[in-house]
Amino acid sequence: MTKLIEEERKVVLQEGSASIARGMYPGKPQPISEAPSNVYVITDDDIRHSGAIDIPTILRRIPGIDVMQVNGADFNVAARGNNQLRANKMLVLVDGRSIYLDSQGEVLWKNIPVTLPEIKRIEVLKGPAAALYGFNAFDGVINIITKSAAEMKGVTLQFGGGEYGTISGAAIVAGVHNKFGYRLSYGHNQTNSWNNRDSLAFRNNLFNGQLEYAMPGDAKLTLQGGIADSNRYDGPIVDVTAITQQPMQRYASAVYDRPNFFIRAFWTGNHQPGTVGANPLVSNNIRFVDQNGTSAHFLEANSYNIEAQHAIDLWIGNRLTYGVNYRHNTAKGNFTDGHEDRVGLYLQDEWRLTQSLTAVGGLRYDMDTFINPTISPRFSLQWRPLENHSFRAGVSVGYRPPTLFETQTANFGCISPRIPFSPSLAPCQVGVNPFTGETRTTLNGNRNLAPEQIISYDAGYQGWFWKHRLRVRADLFFNHISNLISIASVGPGTNSFANGGTQGAIGQGGGAADIYGGEVGIEAQITTWLSGLANYTYQDIGQTYTTGNTAQANRVARGAPQHKVNAGVRADFDNGVNGEALVHYVSSATYPLDPGFVGFTFFGAPLPPSATVGSYVLLNLRGAYKFWRERQTGREAEVAVTAFNALNDKHKEHPLGETIGSRVMGWLTVKY
Repeated sequence: MTKLIEEERKVVLQEGSASIARGMYPGKPQPISEAPSNVYVITDDDIRHSGAIDIPTILRRIPGIDVMQVNGADFNVAARGNNQLRANKMLVLVDGRSIYLDSQGEVLWKNIPVTLPEIKRIEVLKGPAAALYGFNAFDGVINIITKSAAEMKGVTLQFGGGEYGTISGAAIVAGVHNKFGYRLSYGHNQTNSWNNRDSLAFRNNLFNGQLEYAMPGDAKLTLQGGIADSNRYDGPIVDVTAITQQPMQRYASAVYDRPNFFIRAFWTGNHQPGTVGANPLVSNNIRFVDQNGTSAHFLEANSYNIEAQHAIDLWIGNRLTYGVNYRHNTAKGNFTDGHEDRVGLYLQDEWRLTQSLTAVGGLRYDMDTFINPTISPRFSLQWRPLENHSFRAGVSVGYRPPTLFETQTANFGCISPRIPFSPSLAPCQVGVNPFTGETRTTLNGNRNLAPEQIISYDAGYQGWFWKHRLRVRADLFFNHISNLISIASVGPGTNSFANGGTQGAIGQGGGAADIYGGEVGIEAQITTWLSGLANYTYQDIGQTYTTGNTAQANRVARGAPQHKVNAGVRADFDNGVNGEALVHYVSSATYPLDPGFVGFTFFGAPLPPSATVGSYVLLNLRGAYKFWRERQTGREAEVAVTAFNALNDKHKEHPLGETIGSRVMGWLTVKY
C-alpha cells in the first residue's frame, strides 16, 4: 500500500519554464502559465520520441502552428493561418541568434546549423513579439536552445537511415575542464524527392563548435561558430519559379552574460549559388535570367549584429527590461545587390499590481534604411484568481520590413508564346524576338515600400486538474494584417513589388486580411510511464484579396486549413521499451496561385492545378528499446524504428507541392 501511494505521488505533469517572452537571450525563465504571451515548449524528450528528421515535423504538434511541406527539402512554417510559399513572417533563433535570412526573407528549415541531439528545448511564442525582438517577429518567435557542455558531457552518436535515401546522422563530443566547457558536433542529412524516390532533394553537412568559460558572479563567456553546407537543396517553390540551390551558411557568435544582463555580437554569412528555373507547368513558356542572360543564381549575403539587454528590479513586484541592437545587412549577387542598416531600442516593464494581477507593457522603436521608423507596442494582463488557474489577455503590433531583394532586385523574364526554349537561345532582348517570339519582362525592386503590419489581439486560459496531472489550455485570437508585399504589374512588360500585390498604387498599400480563431488542448501524465496530448485549432480568414487559380488571384491572399487536430500518446517503461504515436489531422485549404499559370494557358501551357488541397491524416510512429543503460553515468544505447505517415495517406500540402508518401527508418543512438 505504501509503495502504491509513493508511485501515485510521482505522477505529476511538470510545468515547463521559458524565457522567450522576456527577451533575446535564455536568461531568467518564468513558468509558462505566467508568460505574457502564448508560449509552448518542446523538450529534448519530445524531440527524441518524435523520431523526426527535421524541426518542422516536430513543430506540427503545437496548436496554431502551420507547417507546410512542399517537397523533400522545402518547408514553410507560420502561425495562426498566415502561411505561404517562401514563408517570411516567423523569426527563428538558435540560442537567441537569428537564423532568419534578412536579404531574401526566408528560413531554410532543412539547413539549420544544429543537430537534433544537441537541442535542449524549443521555445515557441505565437503572436507578434516585435516589442522585444523587432522586425520579422510577425507571426511569432521560435528559439532553438542547445545544451551546454555539461548537459552533453561525453560522446553522443546517432544514425538513422531509411526509405527515399534518407540519412540523419550526428556525432557530438562535449566536456568540462575546470572553468572551461566545450562542445563539438558534426551532422549529415539527406533525403530524396517525394515524387521520385531516386532523385536527391536535399543533402548537407553540419559542423558546430562551442566554447564556454565560467566567470565570477555566475557570469559566462560563450563562443560559437559553425557551418551548414548543402550541396543540394530543392526550393523554395514560389510564384512560377522553382529554385534549386546549394546554400552554405556560416556563423560566429560571442556572448557575455551574467544574471539579468547580456551582450552579444554575431555574424551570419550566406553563400547561395543555384539555378532560378520555372515551374514545370510553364517551363516551356518562361525562363528567368539576370542582366547577362543567365539563369544561374549566386548570392553572397552577410549580417553583422550587436545587441545588449539588461533587466533590473525597480522594486518588489516590478521588473524593467531594456535593450538595444544594431544590424548591418549586405547582399551581393547577380539578382540582388545592396545593403541596409537597422537600429532598435526597446523596453518592457512587468508589474505585479496585486497578488493575482500582473501587467506587462513594452515598446520598441526601430529604424531601417528603406522605411520610416516603426513603433511596436505590446500590453498584456494576467490574472490568477485561484491557484493553478490563470487568464491572460493582450494586444501587440509587429512589422516585416521589405527585404533587400524586394527593394534592390533587377532581373528579367523571357516569355515565349511560340516554341519551347532551348539552351542555345540568345539572352532576352527588348521587344519581341521575331525568330523565337520571346518577349522580355522586367522585375525591379521598389524602395518606396511600407513594412507589412500585424495588429494582434489574443486571450488565453491555463488550468491544472487531477492532482496536477492534467493541464488544459484555451486561446482566442484576432489578427489584422495589412500592407502585404508581393509582385505587381506597373506597365506593359514591367513588374515591381507593391504593398497589397495587385491592389492599390505601387508602395501605397491596399487590401487587408483578418485571421481569427481559437485553440484548445490538454496534456496529461496518466501514470509514471504513460502520457498523452490532444489539441484542436480553428482558424478562419476574412480578406479583400482574391484567392484561387484565376487570372484575378492576388499573390498575397492568405490561405490556411480551417481545422487541425493533434493527438498523441507516449509510453516509457522501466525495462527500456518506449514508444510514441502522434496523429495530425489537417482539413482542406485553398491557396492563391500565381496568375501566370492561367496566363500561359493561352500559349499552350497546361491548365493550372486546383488551388485547393484536400484534407489529410498524418500518423507518425516510433518504437524503441534501450538495450544498454547505466543510470548513474548516463551511458545508454537505443535502437528505434520510425514510420512517417504510417497510414500512407498520400497528399499534397500545397497545390504546387509534391505528393507526400510514407517513410520507414531505423535508428541507433549511443551515449557514453
